[in-house]
Amino acid sequence: MIATFVIELSLAAYTLWRYKLTPIVRIASLLLLFLSLFQLAEFMVCRNIGGDSLLWSRIGFMSITMLPPLGIHALYAITGAKKRPLLWFGYLAAAAFVAFFALVGRAFTGHSCMGNYVIFQLAPGSGLLFEAYYYGMLLATLVLGWRYLRTLRKPKVKRAVGGLMIGYAIFLIPTTTAHMLSPETITAIPSVMCGFAVLLALAVCFIVLPVAGEKK
Repeated sequence: MIATFVIELSLAAYTLWRYKLTPIVRIASLLLLFLSLFQLAEFMVCRNIGGDSLLWSRIGFMSITMLPPLGIHALYAITGAKKRPLLWFGYLAAAAFVAFFALVGRAFTGHSCMGNYVIFQLAPGSGLLFEAYYYGMLLATLVLGWRYLRTLRKPKVKRAVGGLMIGYAIFLIPTTTAHMLSPETITAIPSVMCGFAVLLALAVCFIVLPVAGEKK
């Protein structure tokens, strides 16, 4: 967790140092920062340091809640799309879940630190809603990206969109496979998914930004 936190935070710092603060760079930086914050939150929960574990659970889930709309936003920023219907829905849904995790006293009912991941127990019923939001937004990002790849003409823009799609695919497919092979890991999906998300972070930094960002 700490190694992943350091990698993602370093990539965020590198991004801010290397590129001008354009919309895509701001989005990429936030995505990397939220990913790293979730890893730190997991570490704090498992080590029971840095304050209340419930507080760090809230911080971690508020962080990853913002990742799906940021992915959609990144696609719109890369392509320069004028119509952005999914963006407002994504951020409104994210705001609702952030408020839930931040303010509802029984949003979390417990946690378990396993060998390679953390199981977070959410309030009854909320886990399925959050999973539907999360997977729905990620799949929407992949579908939208595929549509753009079929219609875009500029090679650099296609390469940036393709890099983002590669990042999301290697972020999503292993997690889905793990869940299919071992359904009991459903409560650990956020932790397992963010463990693979370092691959998404690398794809954003070394495939997307070199062609979509403006170097200083």
